Amino acid sequence: MVRNYQPQEIENKWQRCWRQGFSVFAQPDRLRRTAGDKPKYYVLDMFPYPSGTLHMGHARNYAIGDVLARYFHRRGYEVLHPMGWDAFGLPAENAAIKHDVHPDQWTQQNITTFKKAMHRLGIHYNWDRELDTSKPDYYRWTQWIFLKFHEMGLVDRRESLANWCARCQTVLANEQVVAGGCERCGEPVTQKWLPQYFFRITRYAQELLDDLALLPDWPERVKAMQEHWIGRSEGVEFDLAVEGFDWSFSVFTTRVDTVFGMTYVVLAPEHPLVRELIRGTGREEEVRRFVDRVLAQDRFLRAAEETEKEGVFTGRFAVNPVNGKRVPIWVANYVLMEYGTGVVMAVPAHDTRDFAFARRYGLEIVPVIMPPGETLTAETMANAYVEPGIMAASPPFDGQPSAVAMAGIADMMAAGGYGRRRVNYRLRDWCISRQRYWGCPIPLIHCAACGTVPVPEEDLPVRLPHIDNYRPQGHSPLAEATEWLRTACPRCQGPARREVDTMDTFVDSSWYFLRYVSQPDDAPFHRPEVNAWLPVDTYIGGINHAVMHLMYARFFVKALRDAGLLSFAEPFARLFTQGMVTLGGVAMSKSRGNVVGIDQITATYGADTGRIFTLFASPPHKEMEWNEEGVDGIYRFLGRLWRLFDGRWSLDRRTYDTASLNPRLRDLHRKRHGTVKKFTEDIERIHFNTAVAMAMELVNDIYGLEAEEHVTPAAHPVVAAGLRD
Repeated sequence: MVRNYQPQEIENKWQRCWRQGFSVFAQPDRLRRTAGDKPKYYVLDMFPYPSGTLHMGHARNYAIGDVLARYFHRRGYEVLHPMGWDAFGLPAENAAIKHDVHPDQWTQQNITTFKKAMHRLGIHYNWDRELDTSKPDYYRWTQWIFLKFHEMGLVDRRESLANWCARCQTVLANEQVVAGGCERCGEPVTQKWLPQYFFRITRYAQELLDDLALLPDWPERVKAMQEHWIGRSEGVEFDLAVEGFDWSFSVFTTRVDTVFGMTYVVLAPEHPLVRELIRGTGREEEVRRFVDRVLAQDRFLRAAEETEKEGVFTGRFAVNPVNGKRVPIWVANYVLMEYGTGVVMAVPAHDTRDFAFARRYGLEIVPVIMPPGETLTAETMANAYVEPGIMAASPPFDGQPSAVAMAGIADMMAAGGYGRRRVNYRLRDWCISRQRYWGCPIPLIHCAACGTVPVPEEDLPVRLPHIDNYRPQGHSPLAEATEWLRTACPRCQGPARREVDTMDTFVDSSWYFLRYVSQPDDAPFHRPEVNAWLPVDTYIGGINHAVMHLMYARFFVKALRDAGLLSFAEPFARLFTQGMVTLGGVAMSKSRGNVVGIDQITATYGADTGRIFTLFASPPHKEMEWNEEGVDGIYRFLGRLWRLFDGRWSLDRRTYDTASLNPRLRDLHRKRHGTVKKFTEDIERIHFNTAVAMAMELVNDIYGLEAEEHVTPAAHPVVAAGLRD
């Protein structure tokens, strides 16, 4: 007798069977791959922050990876599908503070909750590979890598204006500032002078840009975002002498053809030279007030075209080296440190922002590029002329096309010793310091006699102490952990103190995919095993990580390669960015109160219904709106599928002669093979919605045959074959 579909009665059994099946290839010795092994497939889901509970918005991401892992496993591949926890950092700590629970306790509670939810969903991982970045056996090697980078000259500590989130009470990297706000809490970000640690990612700017060409299976949108963030531009850097000083500063420009029209110079308010320039001018207080006001503003809005351009004169003058002209030095809101040298040669006749600024403050406008056949004057110009043209007021280049004159001016500057061709990048070094408790301690020691000293490798890990007062205080809470703070200098054995800043959570997630593969006790990983499994074949996660995690992970791999630890340059061969699951048009989020819980779905419809709906309702790379009617529709489909299968596994499996089939059965025979082909192609392309649609059509056709009295599944092997497929 055919039973109704009861997922709660069958899913636990089959989930256990799949876990046992996965255990066949989950043994550690199976990960030591050698030449001649069967093909491998490394499918990786971006590991989560265990800062709350899983909901169906998360389920879509994990279901995609699970489908690929099952598929390649059944195709005979050696599959690695691991999972772990991005447990250190702001997300986990902020959630713990909100719930008044110690971050360690909160994190471990949530890891347990997450794992239970993943089991309920039937997501199967190589759990023997599980990682927790907050455990000493992991962060010991994060610290080891930090020290390796320090040895390679990739770590720098310097005082700089940092992005400061007052709510999170910590510094943020440039990439963690979204539209002027903290990417975690949305608080407007301000600027604050602090000594900070940086990874010198800028050393790899050109390689990070060039190697995007090695990633044909990445979304073009993600590559474009990385290309924009790296921001390569070619131009000329030249020196400007400052009157009254025996030093100069540098300016970068992509429009050196306009240099003869420079009538003033602009510094970014956060430029460190501002404080030096205004000393003794009598304008110190006015400039400081302006700088403080601007630095409290959204720096992204400052540079927007529609933002009113405002500034203040420093009281100092520079000298234009190409014509000896004296030009005033200003500080203005529309110049940022992120571009070039943080100094702009202002040419109001040929730059829209400079033109608006000059008109407002009555500064000189000198046109030096003319439209062909026309003559511009400051009095007749209503707007800046920004197109190429004919050089004027620029001896000895007058009359030349501006595109030709650019090369001549660059050569003249180089010959004079005050200019040079340069490639500039928007990318800035990665600030990794965090003034928070819940993070990987930076393994450095400060000694009055020896300076900053690395912690010896044999003393790793520098363990994060358990403290009760872990809440943010504007400085690291670890500064109050005096017993932990005080130590001996490894060099002179004199009294010293530990570094109290912790590392950005993105440091932990920049190498975890290597540790999944190889987890020795004597190194972060072993090179032969990692080289055998990497690059990751398919990496799945949100596009919101395009210029943070993905950029940082690429940098780590290149730096570790240069350290002799890896033999490949890119970590992820294919990247798949899944679309968000929305409810009421807004992405599911516990903070918004618009989530559908995994328990709720599995209890009512079963895990398979929830999984298939998230993969069928729209193409997996696009946004998907949660819809109860659609969920119910998938549940009914699975019921129909179940009723076809139930009690029929002993169907006649005889072969059959296709030539003897009647037209109806021949159509089903073709449909069956077409479905298998389409399903295979769509799974590998991650077009799961169309694969499910094909399966639905096949089920409908089989039901259509059953309705004909002379054909039943039990009576003919072609129908049984369709069921087995």
